[in-house]
Amino acid sequence: MLEQHYWLVLLVLVTAAAVTWLAIRYARWRQLIDQPGERRSHIVSTPRGGGVGIVVSQLLACVLGAVWLPGQALVLLVFAVGLLMVAGIGWWDDHRSLPALPRLCVHLVAGLMLAVLVWLGTGSVVKAAFCFGLAVSLVNIWNFMDGINGLATTQAILVGLGAAWLLPAPYALAGWVLAAGCAGFLPFNFPRARIFMGDVGSGALGYLVAGLLALGLSVTDSAPVLWLMLPAVFLVDSGFTLLSRMLKGEPWMQPHTQHLYQRFVKREYSHAAVTLGYSLFSVVGLTLAAQFSRLPLGWGWAGGVTWLVAAAMAWVFLRAKALT
Repeated sequence: MLEQHYWLVLLVLVTAAAVTWLAIRYARWRQLIDQPGERRSHIVSTPRGGGVGIVVSQLLACVLGAVWLPGQALVLLVFAVGLLMVAGIGWWDDHRSLPALPRLCVHLVAGLMLAVLVWLGTGSVVKAAFCFGLAVSLVNIWNFMDGINGLATTQAILVGLGAAWLLPAPYALAGWVLAAGCAGFLPFNFPRARIFMGDVGSGALGYLVAGLLALGLSVTDSAPVLWLMLPAVFLVDSGFTLLSRMLKGEPWMQPHTQHLYQRFVKREYSHAAVTLGYSLFSVVGLTLAAQFSRLPLGWGWAGGVTWLVAAAMAWVFLRAKALT
């Protein structure tokens, strides 16, 4: 599959890199600069908004896919509109900070669009509702977790590769396209950040990941929990951190530096070390997901739930270590 369409994957990678390079110049011209601060994990003033490179590359892939697969053109174009909405509100927020409510409203509409696609494709209201919640959640999770060099991008790459492994042809190409778009941006952000992704990119990545998981739930008979294994490290870190803040009565909607990855950076672990540590965990998860997908459905459920529980236990252990 990849050999037949390597040109599309290469085009996506080059497009993402070229647009990111242009975004650096645009950000400097418009003075879109993130300054170091108490609630940030960087110490150098850095341009933001480079995630537009990923967005443009994925929109290009959707348009080309609609031409290549006329039968899926409507689905791809509707998804592209949802992606454009999420990226657009993020782009606006990168230029002028917006209240949470209008951003959430856009995320809800985009999530509803994805849910409708799943419902029309599968006839399952349950799957559609689940994908709606997944889309809205992941858009915000990727935004929360985009706090150090390379973390959000490498996790999206690994989700893309995992999806390419789990999905049948020709759907596997969607995973390769996401991984390629992120790979085009990554050298500008890791190990040294010449530009940050910004809300335009982080929210869009969450929506793209949700789209991949929705695709997997729609076209395979694998246990749904296997698809959650791919972004498990982000689901656990963001979810348990949010729960912890809510139980403490803290203003959980406000920016903070209490995620596990941020605590390790505070302990003077380098951005590269933390990002690579998260990547290693995700590589193990996607490898196990691929193996469990070959087993009977019951084994898939058991394996997926076990991995999510193990991830939660690892979070509790590592958080206690980071606090000592």
